[in-house]
Amino acid sequence: MAKRNERCDWNSAGRAVIEGYTSEGAGVAHLDGRAVFVPGGVRGDDCEIRVVNTRSRFAWGKMENLYTPSPYRIEPDCRAFPDCGGCALRHLTYEEELWFKKNHVLETMRRIGGAEPVFDGIVGAEETTGYRNKAQYPVRFQKGKLVAGFYRGGTHEVVPCGACRIESAASRAVLKAVLDYMRCFRVPAYDESSGRGVIRHVYVRTSRSGEVLACIVAAKRTLPSEETLVSLLRSADPGVAGVLLNVNTRRDNVILSDETRTIWGRDNITETLLGYRFRLSVDSFFQVNPVQTEKLYAVAAAYLGDGVNELLDLYCGVGSIGICLSGKAHRLTGVEIVARAVRDAEANARANGLENARFFAADAGTAAAKLAAEGYCPDAIVVDPPRKGLDAVCIQAIARMAPEKLIYISCNPSTQARDVALLREYGYEAVRMTAVDLFPRTYHVETVCLLSKLQSKEHIEIEVAMDEMDLTSSESKATYEEIREYVFEHTGLKVSHLYIAQVKQKYGIIGRENYNKPKSENAKQPQCPPDKENAIMEALKHFGMIL
Repeated sequence: MAKRNERCDWNSAGRAVIEGYTSEGAGVAHLDGRAVFVPGGVRGDDCEIRVVNTRSRFAWGKMENLYTPSPYRIEPDCRAFPDCGGCALRHLTYEEELWFKKNHVLETMRRIGGAEPVFDGIVGAEETTGYRNKAQYPVRFQKGKLVAGFYRGGTHEVVPCGACRIESAASRAVLKAVLDYMRCFRVPAYDESSGRGVIRHVYVRTSRSGEVLACIVAAKRTLPSEETLVSLLRSADPGVAGVLLNVNTRRDNVILSDETRTIWGRDNITETLLGYRFRLSVDSFFQVNPVQTEKLYAVAAAYLGDGVNELLDLYCGVGSIGICLSGKAHRLTGVEIVARAVRDAEANARANGLENARFFAADAGTAAAKLAAEGYCPDAIVVDPPRKGLDAVCIQAIARMAPEKLIYISCNPSTQARDVALLREYGYEAVRMTAVDLFPRTYHVETVCLLSKLQSKEHIEIEVAMDEMDLTSSESKATYEEIREYVFEHTGLKVSHLYIAQVKQKYGIIGRENYNKPKSENAKQPQCPPDKENAIMEALKHFGMIL
């Protein structure tokens, strides 16, 4: 019988069985009693692993030989896998993918949130291909060729993907038409390093009714022969309802700017969820998988229950969650920071004949604090924040408004669990939870958590100074070494304690001067390069040290 979990000196290879997964889908095995993360590993694989990178508590390894494949391993059905940074789980059976996501959600809530709510299961997808209603293709000139596709994991190198399995056929047709146009009229792709060139991204939104919104993101305010571009796009797909130009002259990673011009047709399309119609603009936040979104909102509706007088929807986007739940509430109030999305939410409410809805364009935390100060007391609050989760102002405002129910929808189990732990200090406990797979074949998963206000014989007045609830100033959230390790694992970049200190000081996390200050007054201290600063920022966001 083959030996397993052999001793390893961290500079050689050892044989082991993959036992589970990291949060991003890499296999986890143990050699010499320590964890080794193995990209491409599947639970149950009996394999030889070569350690390629060591850390204090774990290591990264590469699978050298696969002796006995896991019964959950399948042949990937995409030529771009695993180079493309999109689908990370195409080598797993879908049943195993759901097992991974379910266990990730539960373990994260237990470990970070300190909670074990009743788990109502994970809602899988009946269709795992062609489900995305939005595509964002970076366009580059690489190795003498014009290419578009998706970023290689941890880089800005574009991996061409002419037949992406999770994108719609309409999105791929639009992309091909734009590339044909660029070649015909010699329109150059944008170059990130020099800031030269024109076309940066091709951005496509689609609906289940067949409508398509095609947006070209460019560094110029006009394009050559725009009428030909429109003709090519309309020929590519008969559902094209509008062609837009988003002008982005920024020198950073932001895809869309605030400046969008309609070249032809409409600047919006319509999608339907649970019988409600929603108008979508290019920059509107809307879930990418409408079929699974309906299941997600159905869970939220079940958790909400009936007889709600006042419902507050924070981070409401175009109003989709609140409007879909509006039939259970006497009055709906929505808050969203993007003004264009608020206008869409108002239009959506009118289009659906709702007279009990109002929407405000404001930061969710600031608006919630203002409503709380005005004495607004909703029966229930639903939140669907970005990946960074709730901020301190928002959490405190929710506590002051004291709703009986808080429905927390999240695409990031880690920050959701962190916030669950914080909300417990204000008398809220996670009581039920469901996972919904909105992103099949990727490691992302959506969760719905119901938190209830615990009943107490004594009324506790919540008046906590903000510095007592600061989520960003504590350096104890992650050590410098943990930040370094996170940056290296996700980007391959090596950063010094000096660079980390510079970024932390820039964001007000530390007030003292940088480490390693030169002794000579004339000596120049090295400054953190932009790429490493961005990587450190992402690490600080991951550890909840900045928002």
